[in-house]
Amino acid sequence: MPIDFNLIPSNLRTPGVYVEQDASRALRGLPQFNSQIYVIGQKLAAGTQAENTPTLVSSVQQAMALFGRGSQLAHMVETIKKNTKFVEVYGIAMDDEAGGTQAVGTITVSAGTASENGTIFLYIAGRRLSVPVVSGQDQDAIAGAIIATINADLDLPVTALVDGVNANEVDVTARHKGTVGNAIDMRVNHLGLESGEVLPAGVALTIVQMATGATDPDIQGALDVLPEEIVNFVLVGTNVSAEIAKVETVMTDRWGPTKMFEGMAFSAVEDTVSNLTTYGNARNNEFVTIVGFNDSPTPFYEVASAYCAQIALAGTIDPARPFQTLKLEGVLAPPKTSQFTQTERNTLLFDGVAMLRYSDTGAVLIDRAITTYQKNVANAPDASYLDVNTILTLAYLRQSARVRLLLKFPRHKIVDNGTRFGAGQAILTPNVIKMEMVALFKQWEEIGLVENAKQFKEELIVERDGADVNRVNILMPPDLANQLRIMALQFQFLL
Repeated sequence: MPIDFNLIPSNLRTPGVYVEQDASRALRGLPQFNSQIYVIGQKLAAGTQAENTPTLVSSVQQAMALFGRGSQLAHMVETIKKNTKFVEVYGIAMDDEAGGTQAVGTITVSAGTASENGTIFLYIAGRRLSVPVVSGQDQDAIAGAIIATINADLDLPVTALVDGVNANEVDVTARHKGTVGNAIDMRVNHLGLESGEVLPAGVALTIVQMATGATDPDIQGALDVLPEEIVNFVLVGTNVSAEIAKVETVMTDRWGPTKMFEGMAFSAVEDTVSNLTTYGNARNNEFVTIVGFNDSPTPFYEVASAYCAQIALAGTIDPARPFQTLKLEGVLAPPKTSQFTQTERNTLLFDGVAMLRYSDTGAVLIDRAITTYQKNVANAPDASYLDVNTILTLAYLRQSARVRLLLKFPRHKIVDNGTRFGAGQAILTPNVIKMEMVALFKQWEEIGLVENAKQFKEELIVERDGADVNRVNILMPPDLANQLRIMALQFQFLL
């Protein structure tokens, strides 16, 4: 009986036709993997979702109910949904730290009575508010109009009230406790005169930015409930160094060869070039990417959300295709005077900070998506894991190789090359496995993930372990497809 059946025993004597199913050859081509973004951020008390409990979020409205309107986590989900609707989103909520402090800022109507009708275009956390002004309104009345407009928008991350001493001063308070409130930007007429944004005559505002928010929740509890399976994209609503260090530890552990829960973590930092250089040089992890920018009205956690969502969508389609020029929806560009120059962006790309650039029309685009990895264990400069594409491609190759082996050879025996056995036997030799890996490589090559098949075949090693006869060791040397990022052209002209 040379055929190895899985379920039909060889000692049957009762008549009949017995048919079993074997799916080991059913699927052809490469496997398709579903992608998910797990979003970790703060919720408000009004949110119904318990903290540190992953939950599938299918809509912005559901996010508002689960995490509270105006919450950091609801805003992160909203930004993701603006950038992709084809990646599953799971939220992991963190309660505000009980002993935390809310950030506060002020908007003072610092000039006299309005002399014309008009509108104050106030931006809070990148959200545009239109405050109507009527000719003849004094400072106190205009301040009252600002308060009413802010409090009417329940999705803002702040609330407002009149100052207890100065009636022309608006006190603005973050809904959340912690440093996240310090990231809330307030400004007037961001788009400027060209877009019709100008203060009514006689009106002037003085803004003191949000500050003094302190004491964040510990992210470790949220990281600990990430599922024991592949989570492709982990988006975190913090950029505090101590918390990012915890993210690095968890992501490195999840990538290990005994877990293989491949994934990338995403965050963002808003700061000056010099501060971003300091921040980036303090990091060194191939599974974390942090995008840097300066002076955008959009808070860092929403920038990170758009950045993650665009890469999740494009990376699921083709992990090896570069992400440059992808547009971040829902993110406002900084004023041109605050945008990093090419020299500054190039510097930061050597400091572990991913970069954005901006079109003439104000679109926010990915410039280059890199990880924070910069040096190897010997502290020598190392570009092996520079680009996010490399990590995502490696993740796909490892997942698909593992699936191929598990699907094709779930319950096989192993014998040496040259062993004679009957057709239909569930038996493998190292050479059979090697041929399967070469066939897999060709499929990778067809979809543009690898190159140099000759080198792969020559350097591929499949052998039985010298100490454990039940084990096969495989050395796979795929040459990854690279990304076209720079084209240099020299004109040698003649006259």
